[in-house]
Amino acid sequence: MKKKKTPWPTKAVMDQIYEQKLWGGKSFDFYSGSGSHNPEIISPYIAHISQFLKTHSNLVVCDLGCGDFNIGKHFTQYTYQYHAIDIVETLINRNKKIYHKDNLEFYCLDISKDELPPGDCVLIRQVLQHISNAEIKRVLKKIVTYKYIIVTEHLPTGNFTANKDIISSQGIRLKKNSGINLQKEPFNLKPKTTRNIDKHILKQDKGIIQTTLYTMF
Repeated sequence: MKKKKTPWPTKAVMDQIYEQKLWGGKSFDFYSGSGSHNPEIISPYIAHISQFLKTHSNLVVCDLGCGDFNIGKHFTQYTYQYHAIDIVETLINRNKKIYHKDNLEFYCLDISKDELPPGDCVLIRQVLQHISNAEIKRVLKKIVTYKYIIVTEHLPTGNFTANKDIISSQGIRLKKNSGINLQKEPFNLKPKTTRNIDKHILKQDKGIIQTTLYTMF
């Protein structure tokens, strides 16, 4: 009988993605994928989040999975404090050299295992789609203490079965006709209010990138 392969730890998976440029961007030192660089995708998102931060002044924001910071760099001016977090140490070290603001701090953390900085608002953009259900559960236990949770996920078009489990990888649940819905089993997030604040339909039936604001209390 063939021995079952042990999944790589999430940190090793993410390190490999950036080292081997599995999300593209051969001419970049670090590249968090087209979902963090394609203007058609990111421009509306940046506009909506910027407007939210402007109307909720002096928030302390935790950006979980900040990546190459091509998006997060637009938000620091609208926050009291901005904590940018990623699991890839070389990426965080690179970000620290490039981006400097008095209210900006970078941290190398595993968001499913390590203690997170306190704050008012969490941004999680196309991160949960890459990790296992067990890891998502651990993340949710930490972030329900924040008043605002803003989650962006790549979802199938049409009907799909939510929250099929995967091992952490560069891929997502889309190939299983699945996507993350935090209010369904096995997560059962119970926010005070829920509002979809951005939705981008990808061409060639490649799914939807949807951003949802959960107000927890």
